[in-house]
Amino acid sequence: MEISALGLGVQHVLLCRNSAPFILSVTPWSTRANTSHVCCATTLDKEPLGQPPNFNTRRVTRPHSKQYLARQSAILEVQQSSDLESVLTRLGEILKVQDLNAIIRHFGMRNRWHDLSQLFEWMQRNGKISASSYSSYIKFMGKSLNPVKALEIYNSIQDESTRKNVHICNSVLGSLVRSGKFDGSFKLFQQMKQDGLAPDAVTYSTLLAGCIKFKHGYSKALELVQELRHNELQMDTVIYGTLLAICASNNKWKEAESYFKEMKDEGHLPNAFHYSSLLNAYSITGNYKKADNLVHDMKSAGLVPNKVILTTLLKAYVRGGLFEQSRELLTELEALGYAEDEMPYCLLMDALAKAGRIQDAKLVFDEMKEKSIRSDGYSYSIMISAFCRGGLVDDAKQLAKDFEGTYGKYDLVMLNTMICAYCRAGEMDSVMEMLRKMDELKITPDNNTFHILIKYFCKEKLYMLAYKTMEDMHNKGYTPDEELCSSLMFHLGKIRAFSEAYSIYNMLRYSKRTMCKALHEKILHILVAGRLLKDAYVVVKDNPGLISKLAIMKFATAFMKLGNINLINDVLKAIDGSGCKIDQGIFQMAISRYISDPDKDLLLQLLQWMPGQGYIVDSSTRNIILKNSHLFGRQQIAEMLSKQHMISKASKSAKDK
Repeated sequence: MEISALGLGVQHVLLCRNSAPFILSVTPWSTRANTSHVCCATTLDKEPLGQPPNFNTRRVTRPHSKQYLARQSAILEVQQSSDLESVLTRLGEILKVQDLNAIIRHFGMRNRWHDLSQLFEWMQRNGKISASSYSSYIKFMGKSLNPVKALEIYNSIQDESTRKNVHICNSVLGSLVRSGKFDGSFKLFQQMKQDGLAPDAVTYSTLLAGCIKFKHGYSKALELVQELRHNELQMDTVIYGTLLAICASNNKWKEAESYFKEMKDEGHLPNAFHYSSLLNAYSITGNYKKADNLVHDMKSAGLVPNKVILTTLLKAYVRGGLFEQSRELLTELEALGYAEDEMPYCLLMDALAKAGRIQDAKLVFDEMKEKSIRSDGYSYSIMISAFCRGGLVDDAKQLAKDFEGTYGKYDLVMLNTMICAYCRAGEMDSVMEMLRKMDELKITPDNNTFHILIKYFCKEKLYMLAYKTMEDMHNKGYTPDEELCSSLMFHLGKIRAFSEAYSIYNMLRYSKRTMCKALHEKILHILVAGRLLKDAYVVVKDNPGLISKLAIMKFATAFMKLGNINLINDVLKAIDGSGCKIDQGIFQMAISRYISDPDKDLLLQLLQWMPGQGYIVDSSTRNIILKNSHLFGRQQIAEMLSKQHMISKASKSAKDK
């Protein structure tokens, strides 16, 4: 079982970028510094709200006005009310837009999503709203992982200047990124630029945060950084931190190292997050020497390694095979109180198991149980997999029973782990037992479950069972892995399950994934072998240029011999449209089919089409047509062949000149 990478991700980066504290009232700076109470008795004369006072200038304080105190009291009452509609109806006239915005932030920071939405809708209805209101509300909708609502609000903005506010757009981008809607965030980014908005550093930082978990995130991040620099925007510590995290998640430690150096050369001081991200990049490849040096540099800079740093260093050790040093570091983590959960033990246990040292891994597992370390069951799954890999299936089953007895039930992660372990061990009965248990517990299989089963059934040459499982997977809304589909298509073709192979091709074809070019040709060969020529025609017609000319001509030959006669002309047009030149042998086979079934005017249509595409029949085919011209109308045949003959002579004359 792969232990997921440590380190902070999208949420951390977005929070770093938006780390300015929210002000929950309109209290002046002087009172914020001295008291948390919103109804302070004094204020600085004419000091602008939200601006720090000039302490070098002596000012005379005076009591707050009655209106100000009434607003402060109203803010508190709205924040504490359980009947928002009633209190807003009563106090709404007193409150200004900036007061309501402060209440929005108050509700948002306390995750009071229902109150937040109710307040915002009231503000819209009563015209007490500003660009700041939209920005705050959309940002908090993103925090609640409700990007649909955030987009709805953004799209509902009527005022053009408000809609094209870069801060509001950044809030929508943050909402989309937090919820994993990376494609949607880039569409909005492009729309911003089309609307004439100039993205700022926050815009790029927000999009870069989305690149951490995006499949092709590194290449997209490079594009964004290049554009950011082209727009003469400055890289800051948050952007550098995000780039380091992206490099780590894409296994690019050299690039991470380069950005780290560049950041320091520009005068930015790295913090714990920067060190953690670079360390994570080293740990993924087990580069323990660089990891050790980095932690030493961190200490020299006056930073104390925290739990994340030391646990990531442990990961570098175990992946580098330094098991003794790993043991010592684990002891240090225990002494510091950083080993209260199972993660550091699992790192060492998993590495030992994969190195074949199953008994050493079991010792770590037993030690963890003796110390009553808090566990979510991952340690059990690691040992069950290790036992199965080592052929100790009975030990794996016993441990599974212990898990059930300790935790009272199975969850999906554990069931998937056990199914995978039993599949590796070839324990078909145990696999089926786990599937029955999944049904009994009413646990729905996920994408991982299906992939484990399909791979296992293919390995056992149970190809039809693998197909049925993939079909069930598709019906549940999951898209199978392309490589797995390709392999299963090939095996189904071998056992002459041609329709099933085509069904798998269509699962991928109608999904949103981009298909590998080779799959189109592979399914074409399978369909031709199975004489599913009408389906093969669809593949050729829909994918011109993606299939080799050799494969297309092989299909053409098969279709002329055995395909539906009514589709022959359409097939010839599709072949010509794909860029393949049709030879005389193909035309002769088509014409022979028409002569054997002369009831339709398909031959006349073909002869009429050919000259326009630069084709004419050769003398041998011409003689066959003339010999059977009485079947189609001698005069029409003669006229068409005469026209082809004239075109041929003209073409030959032009070549001679």
